[in-house]
Amino acid sequence: MRITIIGAGAIGGVVGAFLANNGENVSMIDLNEEHVVKIQQDGLKIQGVKPLTVKVPIMTMKEFNETDTTLDLVFLCVKAQHTTDAINMFKHKLTPSSVVVSFQNGLCEKEIASLIGEERTVGCFVNFFSDYIEPGLIQYGGVGSIYIGELNGEITPRVNDIVNRLKAWGDAKVTDNIWGYLWGKLAYAAVLSATALTNETIADMLECEKDCKMLLDLASEVLAVAHHNQVTPMGFDDWEPSLYYPIETRNWNDINLKMEDLIKRLRSYTKTRSGIWRDLAVRKRKTEVPNQFIPIIKMGEDFGINMVLTKALVRLITEVENGEREINVSNLDELHILHQKEYSIISK
Repeated sequence: MRITIIGAGAIGGVVGAFLANNGENVSMIDLNEEHVVKIQQDGLKIQGVKPLTVKVPIMTMKEFNETDTTLDLVFLCVKAQHTTDAINMFKHKLTPSSVVVSFQNGLCEKEIASLIGEERTVGCFVNFFSDYIEPGLIQYGGVGSIYIGELNGEITPRVNDIVNRLKAWGDAKVTDNIWGYLWGKLAYAAVLSATALTNETIADMLECEKDCKMLLDLASEVLAVAHHNQVTPMGFDDWEPSLYYPIETRNWNDINLKMEDLIKRLRSYTKTRSGIWRDLAVRKRKTEVPNQFIPIIKMGEDFGINMVLTKALVRLITEVENGEREINVSNLDELHILHQKEYSIISK
């Protein structure tokens, strides 16, 4: 089966490199012409925890659309805000049996299914730390998890096949609760996004009791929306949503023990800050944060959930994106003020 990686950056580059290195029939498509040319010339270089350099066919989307190639298995690895544009660039290349797997953050599967049909859409939870560094070079800074699942929860031959191919990357797994993993990661993404407002490392912020409590209450706003959507968020890589929500039933001894595990894991990674931070501080580009969380805020408000911290997070990130605010630890002051006002009683 031909596997086409759309977006050869932090996620697509790592996954595609390990599949190609294992002999899978992999090709890549990317809009960044410099990145494409460098890989064509010198191969794709992965540095970090599992370094390798591999030759892999790659072309721009324009070049691909000039071919008569159709698509079999597509791994969509673009930023969440580019989902519809990306799908519209290649959906005419899909056949009735084509499959698109969303290696993305957020709930992009819903958007993809609305464009190409649920029968051609497969869900994917991906959590590992990597960064696009420069053309042809990806930093793989921390191994995490991949889960593949049908949107309706069935365990099918095609998800088993995809997972078997992904064993070239690592310990990929099949799940019958892909939405649980996606919502679990959304809550974690809220935490990571808030840390991107500062130049502190993720581990340092979680180790600070005051910051940690505020960040977990931020995550709990997202988890409350999941609960009202009748989704059970799943834990992964030492992040355990069931410990943090509901707020009223928290056991801080258990939380502190799990946080120690998470912090230890994060300190073992060579990547110490989030991809959101890199987008803001290094690449100076728009992030996925508004795309990920504005729909969640709307859902939460429809359910009558207080989304005060999530709304503030989106506003603060947007202000940094627009050059109206600098990245600084003082940005947390606004979140802490809101946290103290809204959560001072229930989160103790």
